[in-house]
Amino acid sequence: MKLAYTAYDQKGEAVAGTIDSANVMTATETLRSKGLFVANINESAATPVKVETKRRLNLKGGNKAKNLTVFTRQLSVLVRSGSQLSEALEALEKQAKQGPWRAVIADLNDRVKEGAALSEAMESNSQYFDPVYCSLIATGESSGHLVDMLDRLASLKQKQLRIRNSIIGAMIYPIILVTLSISIFILLMIFVVPRFSTLFETLDVPLPASTQILVNISEFIRSYWWIIGICLTGALIGLITFLRTPKGKRSCDTILLRMPCIGNIAQNLITARVVFLLGVLMEGHVKVLEALRLVRRAAGNAHYSELISKAEKDVSEGEQLSLAFSDPSLINPCVHAAIQSGEQSGQLDRLLLNIAGFLDEENETILRSLTSIIEPLILVIMGVLVGLIAVSMFLPLFDLTSMTQGGG
Repeated sequence: MKLAYTAYDQKGEAVAGTIDSANVMTATETLRSKGLFVANINESAATPVKVETKRRLNLKGGNKAKNLTVFTRQLSVLVRSGSQLSEALEALEKQAKQGPWRAVIADLNDRVKEGAALSEAMESNSQYFDPVYCSLIATGESSGHLVDMLDRLASLKQKQLRIRNSIIGAMIYPIILVTLSISIFILLMIFVVPRFSTLFETLDVPLPASTQILVNISEFIRSYWWIIGICLTGALIGLITFLRTPKGKRSCDTILLRMPCIGNIAQNLITARVVFLLGVLMEGHVKVLEALRLVRRAAGNAHYSELISKAEKDVSEGEQLSLAFSDPSLINPCVHAAIQSGEQSGQLDRLLLNIAGFLDEENETILRSLTSIIEPLILVIMGVLVGLIAVSMFLPLFDLTSMTQGGG
């Protein structure tokens, strides 16, 4: 009989169609053998179930991070309570909403039931489980401490999600204010200034320099808005294309680290991430060179990736890890001193985690302080901008009133 199905491929994209099969179970097995994860299959309808649009199928960064954090914590709780791994995955699959994330959990469950290790199943879904995550799971499986490793991963993901939300929360209000300021300026140039310009022409009033500049800007925007739009769109596309190249990404990373105030915050955030990941991996008994390789891939900044590459080279040659982390332009001297102390005391993993915790607390305080400074500063700039436009528009009228009174 004909069965209509909706499934997801290994990239998380939806596939819909019909299949001839004796029953639902056989059809499901046939589709899985083709690399498809069945989300819905209908015994009676011959028309494929309507598929969600691709835009909704691909999990956004925030949804992915949140889903992974909740999944890790729940899996840790279920496994610690005595549930078998397949039972825990099946429970999480039933709990997840219909979509790509549920399909991923279903794939993990299927692979585990077939005898694959959890880390191997996760590696086949690398768009959701990064190398650090998979490596820690593999280490937990090989050492027999999977539950403890899941606890560490849950704490790691919760911490990363909290930092990410803190950064986004700190940036939302300033971005809204900047957008509002630009919108107000454009509206004034398009609708308000032209009315005053017409009035000035009717009255034949001499215009001050500031007023004439605003009138010229307004006329240019109204006459050549399409050219401005094309230029801005082209510049945006070119910038995005450039930033996707290795050279562009490196340039962006360099600018970010050299920006006043923001550069120091970015440096502290990246350092905290690198140190924390390294501490978690070493605490999980991952070999130093393997831990450095994984952290290098997760650094997120070209300069720090190069720093960690140097550390890999130094450690492989028998040098101490602290030697590579002695660059004061990227690593705070206090962090370097703490790493050096950890090597000497044999408690490097614990010290790395303590350093990361201290840096995170300091970064959150700095972000809150910076936000409290930026918000009123943007409001002041927006008020000054609107005030200058208003004064420039009314200056000719004041001059006209003075001339009229003088003549009378």
